[in-house]
Amino acid sequence: MKVAEKLDQPLALTFAARDPARRLFVAEKSGRIRVIKAGALLPSSFLDLSSRVSRGSEQGLLGIAFHAKFMENGRLFVNFTNREGATRVVEVVVDAPAADAPRIARERELLRVEQPYSNHNGGHLVLDDQGRLLIGLGDGGSGGDPRGNGQNPRALLGKMLRLDPDAAEEAGRPAILARGLRNPWRYALDRRAGDIYIADVGQNKWEEVDVVPIGELAGANFGWNVMEGFHCYGSADCSTSGYVPPVVEYGHDEGCSVTGGVVYRGKALPDLDGRYFYADYCTALLRSFRFDRASRRAVEHWDWKRALDPNNRLAQIGSFGEDEAGEVYILSLSGTVWKLAPAPSTGR
Repeated sequence: MKVAEKLDQPLALTFAARDPARRLFVAEKSGRIRVIKAGALLPSSFLDLSSRVSRGSEQGLLGIAFHAKFMENGRLFVNFTNREGATRVVEVVVDAPAADAPRIARERELLRVEQPYSNHNGGHLVLDDQGRLLIGLGDGGSGGDPRGNGQNPRALLGKMLRLDPDAAEEAGRPAILARGLRNPWRYALDRRAGDIYIADVGQNKWEEVDVVPIGELAGANFGWNVMEGFHCYGSADCSTSGYVPPVVEYGHDEGCSVTGGVVYRGKALPDLDGRYFYADYCTALLRSFRFDRASRRAVEHWDWKRALDPNNRLAQIGSFGEDEAGEVYILSLSGTVWKLAPAPSTGR
């Protein structure tokens, strides 16, 4: 079901908890945050950060998240690359949270990381159940991780970071939770089970999805640049000891850049409960699986392309999102937002 179109390269979609208007907030790559309200895309911007956002091929406004009490305190968080190419995570406080075009009351920089190259910025933002930001950063770019950031325990690049925006003393000093990531392009917390799903874009052969219970994220090493998927990278043989293997991989005969999604926890499609959806930017494949905690395996794999996109209308899938009810949305960089919804009744 089409929800909105003619957006400027939408890269993130989320909601503000307990918003009476049930708005959806969409981040456009160019730096604007747009609002979908009562099924319609509003013409004006909720916020416009375009004057400070770089617009390279893998740069821009890459992530947004809302404080759990946004409707009371007006606090939200944005992740973008600035005009110099550095990653910035900024807390923005708006003066009227219920307004569709509020003013910025104040800002606070939470994190700034210089980027040696223009690609592999990661850029998503997710809040855990304690209100802490999870910030996934790529390895700094170029190809093959030439600076060794993925396995460098002191570098912030190539890591999953955690930062508590409610603890002033932690601002600018994130904790490194996990390492060995190449370019985590969308990650999600299962709101019910508490597992984190990380789609990590591969180098030139393998795309992967990693899943671990959130309580096991601290100290996890996902292998890059020793491993690409299940395979050694850059050598015929390597030690796999100590690395968390992916639960899914696919080769570049099927796609070229994985797009991570979310776990369906809505009510409109109960048969999909617990399924994690993901896609590929190049081929628009659309698949799902369930994560079996007991075996630490992905099970019940399903390819949805024929059922959901028989006319090949999906293209350049750049992100997924979910609303407060747990319904799932698919974002195309061509400017369209789709929602997973029951097929319309044909009647008799």
